[in-house]
Amino acid sequence: GEWKKKDNEIIRKNPDGTVEVIFKPTPAALVSEAIKQLCLAYRHSVEQLKYPALYAIACLILDFLCIHPFRDGNGRVSRLLTLLALYHHGYGVGKYISLERIIEQSKETYYEALQKSSKGWYEVKHDIEPWVGYFLGTINSAYREFEQRASSIKPPRGAKREIVTQAINSQLGEFSISEIERLCSGISRDMIRVVFRQLQKEKKIMCFGKGQSAKWKRMG
Repeated sequence: GEWKKKDNEIIRKNPDGTVEVIFKPTPAALVSEAIKQLCLAYRHSVEQLKYPALYAIACLILDFLCIHPFRDGNGRVSRLLTLLALYHHGYGVGKYISLERIIEQSKETYYEALQKSSKGWYEVKHDIEPWVGYFLGTINSAYREFEQRASSIKPPRGAKREIVTQAINSQLGEFSISEIERLCSGISRDMIRVVFRQLQKEKKIMCFGKGQSAKWKRMG
């Protein structure tokens, strides 16, 4: 796609049919540089481990929405960007639960949080917390729904190993046992460790570090 060629606005359509301007995004002429700076800032945050991953992702998405780089489709792109960033950090719930549906169901809260946190954004005097609260609530809702669905399914004999293996294979970067455990509701940590040891023996995964800080990565 192309960057927007004309300035645009973030609007909200109210139930009574009226339209409200929530925010005036970055002017079209400044979009290219703004996106470049956004990517650099996010990469720096991730590499320096300055903030927890979910907090950094929330900031990334808010800044993207405030820049609003395309003529239309910014909301859809922001949700794709959310999924990509979550996958990169080992949060695979978006593969099983539609984050877009959860956001659609909470649209009023979405716009309220966006409006509050975008105020003062140009002057870097904005309050990120309303948006972070909404963002984390969305992710939490997705994991709760995933847990409810998974707990209602009784896997056949031998299926637990397959579920853990699939959860591991869905990871794009480094991941921890705790992250896999969140994706494998109803399967004990002991069973998950058994699968980890077997895959490590088969040289399909590799461990980095020890103890609670240990990270794993798929091989090949």
